[in-house]
Amino acid sequence: MNDFAKARFVFESGGYTCVLVKSGSVISSVERGIAPLIGLLDIDLRGYSAADKIVGKAAAMLYAFMGVTNVYAQTISKAAAEVFDRYSVQYQFDVMTDYIVNRKGDGKCPMEELVENITDCAVAAKVLKDRVRRGI
Repeated sequence: MNDFAKARFVFESGGYTCVLVKSGSVISSVERGIAPLIGLLDIDLRGYSAADKIVGKAAAMLYAFMGVTNVYAQTISKAAAEVFDRYSVQYQFDVMTDYIVNRKGDGKCPMEELVENITDCAVAAKVLKDRVRRGI
């Protein structure tokens, strides 16, 4: 089983929100939103494959910044797909939506709004990390 298939298998069988796999190394989380990715920013994840519950533009920019090569998303936003296309991250998904909805269900995800006009992944990572550290 390749890394991408293993990431998806572990994700779907373990109740995780996010799983990353490379050469037998498995990183998993049950945290919501982009919190697990923010926590991994200082780890070398180049070449990892990931499976994630929801991938908006913010998460996509973090995955691209970290060098993740493949991402499976149960739900992905159109802006996230555009980021993956721009940065040559291979991806698969079950559902594509115009944007990721906030937790209240009454508007756009605040993280997706935060990076809406940002095109540089390093800038996005810094802005998102600062926001998470201050509290979402």
